[in-house]
Amino acid sequence: MSSNTPPLAKKIPTERTHHGDTVIDEYAWLSNKEDPDTKAYLEAENEFLKQQTGHLSDLQEQVFQEIKGRTQETDLSVPSRKGAWWYFSRTEEGKQYAVSCRVPADSDAPPEITPGGKLDREQVILDGNELAGDSAFFSIGTSAVTPDGTMLAYSTDYKGDERFTLRFKNLETGELLPDEIADIFYGGSWSADGSAFFYTRVDDAWRPFQVYRHTLGTEEDVLVYEETDERYWVGIGLTRSERYLVLGAGSKITSEVRILDANDPAGEFRIVRPRTTGVEYSVEHAGDFFYILHNENAENFELATAPLDDPGAWTPIIAHRDDTRLLEIDAFEGHAVVHFRRDGLTGLRVLPYPSTIADWRERVEAAERNAYEIDFPEPLYDVGPAGNPEFSTKRLRLAYTSMVTPPSVYDYELDTHELILLKRRPVLGGYEPADYEQFREWATTEDGTRIPVSIVKRKDASKPAPTVLYGYGSYETSIDPGFSVPRLSLLDRGFVFAVAHVRGGGEMGRHWYEDGKLTRKRNTFTDFVAVARHLKATGWSERIIARGGSAGGLLMGAVTNLAPEEFAGVVAEVPFVDALNTILDPSLPLTVIEWDEWGDPLHNPDVYAYMKSYTPYENVDGRSYPPILAITSLNDTRVLYHEPAKWIARLRSTAQGGPFLLKTEMGAGHGGRSGRYDAWREEAFALSWIIERGTS
Repeated sequence: MSSNTPPLAKKIPTERTHHGDTVIDEYAWLSNKEDPDTKAYLEAENEFLKQQTGHLSDLQEQVFQEIKGRTQETDLSVPSRKGAWWYFSRTEEGKQYAVSCRVPADSDAPPEITPGGKLDREQVILDGNELAGDSAFFSIGTSAVTPDGTMLAYSTDYKGDERFTLRFKNLETGELLPDEIADIFYGGSWSADGSAFFYTRVDDAWRPFQVYRHTLGTEEDVLVYEETDERYWVGIGLTRSERYLVLGAGSKITSEVRILDANDPAGEFRIVRPRTTGVEYSVEHAGDFFYILHNENAENFELATAPLDDPGAWTPIIAHRDDTRLLEIDAFEGHAVVHFRRDGLTGLRVLPYPSTIADWRERVEAAERNAYEIDFPEPLYDVGPAGNPEFSTKRLRLAYTSMVTPPSVYDYELDTHELILLKRRPVLGGYEPADYEQFREWATTEDGTRIPVSIVKRKDASKPAPTVLYGYGSYETSIDPGFSVPRLSLLDRGFVFAVAHVRGGGEMGRHWYEDGKLTRKRNTFTDFVAVARHLKATGWSERIIARGGSAGGLLMGAVTNLAPEEFAGVVAEVPFVDALNTILDPSLPLTVIEWDEWGDPLHNPDVYAYMKSYTPYENVDGRSYPPILAITSLNDTRVLYHEPAKWIARLRSTAQGGPFLLKTEMGAGHGGRSGRYDAWREEAFALSWIIERGTS
């Protein structure tokens, strides 16, 4: 095959009619994963990709070595105290996966552990490298230790399809129990006494809809809960206090929680408050009362309290604010911590309980009167609670990062208000944060909305510069300003990196999300284009390469249809580009639950017409498009591989410009390749393609 001749997808027209509209889909055959022609076509695309990008092999290797050279390959996490043990993980040079370990807790101070060194009485809990063996893909779905520290539940996936097999290990003897449960979902939770483990199963549409109880040593597991409404997912967890099991059922817009005494695993769960459409809430146990975080008549959420014997009786403690989105509440024996978002940045609010007040209502009211926020010096950053498993503690473990500060772990001393830096991720090769600078810009859209933009560059980089513009903009997911080792390979070559905090995400509060979903989804796309134009108009950027994944991949496809002339290249990873066809098919994974995010085109003709007006696959035309690199995985259960495959095929047959390239990982899932060295090579490949697009 000539390097200039891409594989041609055969056209087998199929018709579909919805609401009187007949559409021809000539590439629908690619959705048949078992068809030998499908696999042959994907492999031909991979071969064509190699031919088209072979000249980048030296650059790709150089970038890979840069990523590898900046990474301390033999490293370890900060130990976290839980009961009688300090838990941590190790990475070792040359090994793909982390090793989970623990050591006995002889004092309240974390043990001093050096990378590469091992402590006396150190115990390996799970060695990912040993479990992975020679498998091309490996992932752990859950790793949960019983409250008394004697038993481990863990689950593994060797395909990337996110169907895990659950096993149990006696941590005192190292013995692997004969109990084995296949085809389970992520997560799960032990009962307080460690006799039972609760886990979830998925239906044919990849929706976790059942919760089971497995009693160790038995073969027949008990179905605890089944959710029949196809819009709802279920999950289960154990409160930090280890007093309650919490079983949650939630759609995109509604939630319902049940609780059970964790010491009575065979008991009946009781409902906190029945579901009301549009009301989301979560429950946190705080000793002698519950915290309830909810959005009933409170768009940005309100924090309430409730008595243990009547958890549905909510009394406000932190009222709703238009400028502050409450994200989560963490309760401890002597204090609580509220994680919030304001002005596009995250923050932490501490509620200290006065020990002299016995009545819990008065104690919480006093805590709110004495509450304070923790200050951080940088103009852009991301902070949140991290690794706080102990209910009784006077320290708060938090994670902090910015676009120039590597991920950092702090302990915040509640008595002294001191921030104690425990670890900052090492960046080798002479990285100096002072050589880089970060900025917050604001782009204005045609409707007058100001869109925040986070920017990082080397101080000595000239402007305008080649730019990578990243975006997501769905599910109220925020792309907060964080650090990236691979990104340095762009910045050190004079690139600017920018994040467009478009509507549909959550950066500016719940209204930001509402203004970028359902019949306002186009705001997500026009916001991104407005940011690109702003970066050019203000002298930041010249050649802009857009990048996004999953729902951010839909964003990539939509903006290339809207304004292909604005972009010098597009990287779309596991892109949701055939959204209309997918959302029309309730048998596919995630479809029904997604109707609350995108609308229901199957039953609503107005939604159908609106989605058809923006979905990337439906709107490819004959204009000149920028070069596009689409990356997908054959075993992805979230965004199926055939979406980008069909999109690239239609671009080739309809559009001008390009080239249009498709890369399919034949043995991976939604997150791509699983081993860290493999992941670095994949990122080096994408970055080498971006570098060429930005500098040619």
